Amino acid sequence: MMTNQLSIFELDGQVALVVGGGGAIGSALALALAGAGASVAVAGRTAAALEAAVARIEESGAAGFSVVADASDRDASAQMVAQTVERFGRLDIIVNAVGGGAGKVLFAAEEYPTDAWDWIYDLNVRSTLYPTQAAVRAMIAGGRGGRVLNISSVRGQLGIDAGYSAYVAAKGAISSLTRQWATEWAKHGITVNAISPTFVDTPQVATLLGDPAFKAGVVNRIPLRRIGGTNDLIGPALLFCSSAGAFVTGQILTIDGGLTATQ
Repeated sequence: MMTNQLSIFELDGQVALVVGGGGAIGSALALALAGAGASVAVAGRTAAALEAAVARIEESGAAGFSVVADASDRDASAQMVAQTVERFGRLDIIVNAVGGGAGKVLFAAEEYPTDAWDWIYDLNVRSTLYPTQAAVRAMIAGGRGGRVLNISSVRGQLGIDAGYSAYVAAKGAISSLTRQWATEWAKHGITVNAISPTFVDTPQVATLLGDPAFKAGVVNRIPLRRIGGTNDLIGPALLFCSSAGAFVTGQILTIDGGLTATQ
């Protein structure tokens, strides 16, 4: 009898928490997880964006839930996980889609100010650290294993002469934590992986991409000669969050149209 091989990507009965689920990347991944069968909680600081994400999840036929919380705060992160477990009874997947700020605080490396550095670190590292710690404690208590998916960046492995010291350091930390967590939590049946995209076409970078010269410069550095979209992240995310990736952990998958292959 022929079996449906795509069933290994299904998430029926699973519960996912997408931190940063109101953003362009986070909401796209939340909807994809819902489409694969998961109940999905979305967390972030902007209630309206979270409510819009939940509406799309529910329109797809899945159960959605929003939690307004600051992921860079340890107690708030613990509460977002507790509310998710209270609502859905379990937690199987966490996707850390909070981050960014790369082009907002650009300074020469020898002059990089502490306040800007701390802001980037909070936005990218602490906002991944605290929710993940709380989520993994819940997964360990549940005894069913789990999936952790981080969002890193090609800037975690490639420098750029444009004032990105803090962002490069933060994304490098995310990639290193992915490998470290995978090592520590494997004994609990929890896999930890990351996707590492280059430029993704989202409202956050719309102004930059609205400059034809800037856009052409980005496209010309990418062998596939286009800007990535949020849909390009969905397949890799489903691999890492489902049983299809059950024997994959500690990996950082670069999604960049071939950019890093040229470096």
